[in-house]
Amino acid sequence: MPDYLIRHATLRQLQVFEAIVRLGSFTRAAEELFLTQPTVSMQIRKLTEAIGLPLFEHVGRNVEPTEAGLELYDACKLMFESLANLEMKVSDLKGLKRGRLSLGVITTAEYVAPEILGEFSQLYPGIDLTLKVTNRESIIERMHANEDDLYIMGQAPKDELEVETYEFATNPLVVMAPRTHPLVGKTHIPLAAIAEQPFIVREPGSGTRDITFRTLDAKGLRPNIRMELGSNEAIKHAIAAGLGLSVLSLHTLTLEGTAGPVAILDVEGFPIMRKWFIVYPKGKELSLVARTFLEFAIDYEPKIRERVKKMWPALKLVLDEKKGTAPRTKRVSKS
Repeated sequence: MPDYLIRHATLRQLQVFEAIVRLGSFTRAAEELFLTQPTVSMQIRKLTEAIGLPLFEHVGRNVEPTEAGLELYDACKLMFESLANLEMKVSDLKGLKRGRLSLGVITTAEYVAPEILGEFSQLYPGIDLTLKVTNRESIIERMHANEDDLYIMGQAPKDELEVETYEFATNPLVVMAPRTHPLVGKTHIPLAAIAEQPFIVREPGSGTRDITFRTLDAKGLRPNIRMELGSNEAIKHAIAAGLGLSVLSLHTLTLEGTAGPVAILDVEGFPIMRKWFIVYPKGKELSLVARTFLEFAIDYEPKIRERVKKMWPALKLVLDEKKGTAPRTKRVSKS
């Protein structure tokens, strides 16, 4: 038994240390753990005293782990993974009366994930839920670090890491414009005409941005970028204010509907019928809670499909055609 560290170090100190190394910042670690920065500094000072060697060094304006810090970080990851596995097995022994579920989702899924989690929590009120919404690049980083149980993405990783993938729901991407825009109400608008308009795009690393650029590039077109924003809600407000057009998920209009200040344009090549997928790293052992939620989310798909049809009836034919030709959804084993 590591008697010395057991007496002089605490799990909380190790948790704080792990967060600083992973996030690269005392401030970000404090924010993630809901601690003040002086508390974080104090925990690290006590842990450093227990180890007997410096754990961090300042490189310019950044903080980096020392050699001893790197060794401790590797040990922390192994220990926390073991504790997570223990927590998962204890939850399985309790059934679904208690437990937790951590879900990481891309930003376009932020309009659907809370709804599904809400329905799930009605069935299993004892489950603690955590939802992290971020862009594709950050989701892949979280997957590498095994920070969540499941992930919802618009495109499963290919070269980044091996994953188990389950088709989840449809995600139509459409061109949106302010309600007063002269192109509203016109049909079969050429893609070239859209490329000439001031465009609002998401930040680099966004899947919606990538598919927008690829769609235009396939026609030899480049968007006339006027503004870059980091959230779908900010883009919707910018569109409504007349600052430009954008490509967004139809689901971003879930609350206000398609008759509000933002209109959908009938553009050549749109809607782009994307899919959401639930994924997790290959070889990861899912808890009973995660397996149950995965099945629940897949079975929730018809409700999402019907809502999309009601939001924009013109999509009904496209969705019905896709439904007839789409491959069957992979199911997760309950064994």
